[in-house]
Amino acid sequence: MPSPSRFPPPRTLYGRDAEQDALLRLLDAARGGSGGSVILRGARGTGKSALLDIAAEHAKGRPGGTGAGGANGRGHANRGVHRDGDVRGDGREDGNGRGDGFVVLRVRGTEAESRLPYAGLHGLLRPITGRLPELPAPQAAALEGALELGVAGDGLVLPAAVLNLLTAVGGPVLACVDDVHHLDAPSREALFFAARRLEGEPVVLLFGVDAAAGKTGIGGGGGADGRADGIALPGDLPVFELGALDPGAARRLVGDLVPGLPDDVRASLLEVARGNPLALGELARSLTPDQVSGVAAPPETLPRNGGLWRAYADRLARLPAGTADMLLLLAADPDLETATLAAATEPECALSALEPAERAGVIVRVAAPGGDRYDFREPAMREVVYGDASLARRRAAHRLLAGVLGQDHQRLRRAWHRASALDGPAGPLADELAAAASAAGSQGGSATASRTGHPAPFLAFERAAELTAHGDLKAARLAAAAHRAWHAGLPRRARSLLSRLNSLTVSEEVRGQAELIRGSLELRSGKTGNAGDDLMAAAESLAGRDREQAVRVLIRAGEASYLAGDNLRYLDIARRAEALRRPDDPAAVQLMFEYLAGTAATFDGRHRQAAGPLRRVLELAPLARTPSVLIWAGVAGMLLGDDVQAVRLCNRAVETARARGAVSTVPQVLEFLVQAEIWTGRYASITANAVEGLRLAQECGRLNSAGQHLGWLALTAAVEGDEETCAIRAAGAIELAGAHGLGVAGALGNWALAHADLAAGRHADAAKRLRATTARGDGAGGHLVVQVLSTPHFVEAAVRTGDREEARQALRVLDRWVGSTRSPDRRAVAIRCHALLAAPEDAEERYLAALEQHRQGISEFETARTQLLFGSVLRRNRRPGAAREHLHSALETFERFGARRWAEQARAELRGAGESVGTRRPGGAERLTAQQYQIARIVADGATNREVAALLYLSPRTVEHHLRNIFARLDIRSRVELVRLMS
Repeated sequence: MPSPSRFPPPRTLYGRDAEQDALLRLLDAARGGSGGSVILRGARGTGKSALLDIAAEHAKGRPGGTGAGGANGRGHANRGVHRDGDVRGDGREDGNGRGDGFVVLRVRGTEAESRLPYAGLHGLLRPITGRLPELPAPQAAALEGALELGVAGDGLVLPAAVLNLLTAVGGPVLACVDDVHHLDAPSREALFFAARRLEGEPVVLLFGVDAAAGKTGIGGGGGADGRADGIALPGDLPVFELGALDPGAARRLVGDLVPGLPDDVRASLLEVARGNPLALGELARSLTPDQVSGVAAPPETLPRNGGLWRAYADRLARLPAGTADMLLLLAADPDLETATLAAATEPECALSALEPAERAGVIVRVAAPGGDRYDFREPAMREVVYGDASLARRRAAHRLLAGVLGQDHQRLRRAWHRASALDGPAGPLADELAAAASAAGSQGGSATASRTGHPAPFLAFERAAELTAHGDLKAARLAAAAHRAWHAGLPRRARSLLSRLNSLTVSEEVRGQAELIRGSLELRSGKTGNAGDDLMAAAESLAGRDREQAVRVLIRAGEASYLAGDNLRYLDIARRAEALRRPDDPAAVQLMFEYLAGTAATFDGRHRQAAGPLRRVLELAPLARTPSVLIWAGVAGMLLGDDVQAVRLCNRAVETARARGAVSTVPQVLEFLVQAEIWTGRYASITANAVEGLRLAQECGRLNSAGQHLGWLALTAAVEGDEETCAIRAAGAIELAGAHGLGVAGALGNWALAHADLAAGRHADAAKRLRATTARGDGAGGHLVVQVLSTPHFVEAAVRTGDREEARQALRVLDRWVGSTRSPDRRAVAIRCHALLAAPEDAEERYLAALEQHRQGISEFETARTQLLFGSVLRRNRRPGAAREHLHSALETFERFGARRWAEQARAELRGAGESVGTRRPGGAERLTAQQYQIARIVADGATNREVAALLYLSPRTVEHHLRNIFARLDIRSRVELVRLMS
């Protein structure tokens, strides 16, 4: 695998579309004779220089070339702006910086020249000093004296000369001033003077300034050490604040920097970088081949040899020693309250020692539930403070903090600091830390919220293991660390911790715990076959010690079989669980046994026997307090056909998981919520939930969950008639299915493709795809549940291709299930299938019966599908008036759902019934696919390509591709024309 450093830099500046558009509008205004100015303010690496580069490239007539700007905040258009900070003018295109009518001037402030008066003006204006004779003599003399001798008189003469020289060029001018906080003060003030007076002039002045150095509208003054890094910015100039990238933009940037990076590795980089594009670029370039492939753990801090680390270290080195000591306390405990910090030393001393860091913009004071505290303005600086401190200083800081954290809720933090300071014998410290981590996990799920609390419980157990000498106890603590890392959404960290058990002698109990964790890891992100084996072994180990936990593990093993589509193994697991059952089991344990019994009977086709246990699960559901039990109850509701109850229970599971901070559990429970919503036909909600589930699954490394969500998203794309997106998402689901043994994901992908075929009238293709859902064990198509869900589509496709007997056989399976449920929507769909197979004289009666059931249900989309088929039959039976009534209703529903292909079928049937039917889309937009129409509407509302991509979970390049096709189909050339047409 190639080294990350060999990957080409990204060609797009991510997450800055609004700023780019504003700068380009400003350039357009300058071309028209009236420019202006903007200050770009942000932390180092947030893209200030890259935006200046983009503006310069567009001014020179070379739009879009940003080079590595997306990665490190700088584009490739660096001509004349040197890494060593020298102040230079921009290179010239035709001898005076002109390109496409613009003269482009560039300068970057540098500390080395910050005390040289007019050094900044010298670097910026030197390319156009040939225009000096065109100025009034006093102004020309003042400016020439400033540039050549570094002296000038007071008053307006010099600033006026700067403004007049910029306007004397004879055409539009772009002047870019980067790192303005390092520019000498006289140059800075002269340029701010000019910036206020550009209305009606063909000049654009752009400034880049560090967020910590530039303060708007306040008095000047130096930085904490007297250097010129704290300046006053004009309060009357527009300021663009460049904050952290939004999560979607950051993910796309990493994907561009390192294509194919495992999702959980990418999530780790995103957590370290915290939205800073320069940090993401440096982290990506620091990855080793093993880290890229996911074999080795990803970096947990910024690269120590990177530019961002060095820049932070340089800033910190200027602060007084007492301030550095206080910052180390903040770095050692991110949750440190101001009151606790004050208690660690003399209160006045602590706060006064922090003042230089606050003035320098290193820290800010923030409100927090437990009392206000200080936080680092740029989160990555915390790692630099701690990483650059000596071991002795770190231990002293931890020892001091341990002495002041005495309250009960601070128990884990106190134990962590004592262990980090080695404040006593290793054994007792390890015991104290492990006990505190266990208590924290039992008091509200902090193990699953580890990314927001300090310390993370998995880190506490890992540190406790490091301090433990006894082999079995050490192994138990490593297993506990792995368990909590897994629940924190860090599967590779969990696997790494488990691998350390291989060198230890462990007891049977610890081995069982390790097998359970390995099985859970495989269940969510590995191969389902391996997961089933590991979980069965863990259940066998637990059966003699913890029967209730053993049953829970058997349910997980059953889930592995469900995901794989292995129903025989599921039935075997249910039989093993039944052997553990006792008459006096408490209600919570009874629910688990009833769940396994009911689902096993369903998968075995014994639907009437399944009804009793499943109803008992619903009766016991009010006792449920955990996401997993709520999901079991939701599944029972689905199998009984109680769709409203199933959706309600699954929604409760999602809410419970979020309330507990169990972020890594949310994608799993969303899988079941989406499945429950399928029968209700709420496709907008399905898409939103599946998009969120896919994002969280990727971030938490739960690839098997990602496969299912891709399958559901492929299905929603098929409903909308967007075959291109459906094919992409289905291919992703099928690929994951093949790699991980996910029969359900593969079956969903095939179902989605078949739905698209059916909607487009390719009935033979649809029937061929849906036959694959009857396969077993190949991980690419076979799954009983999806087979039943897709049966209505298969029956329709098979009838259209003449395979009526095959359709009847498939319908028998659906009938047995539907007959045991109370769902009018499912009964309606089954009756519709019988209508398709009925003789012409009987079909109408059956369709009417199906519509009567639909009226009692809630699925508008399936009602419309029945109306479309019924209308077609009525038209062929020479009853066009009755046909039009049903077809109109179907068309209205399909258009509301954005189901383009189904709407086309309804229009075709209406035309066959003698009615001329147009489109409700404006401006000829009927020529667009559903996806293109959706993108066109969003773009017409003012969204950028990046915003569209984030909203629809597409790549920006895919959106750009769609937009080109939209323009071609509509015969337009600009967004302005699109807005006009769509309105």
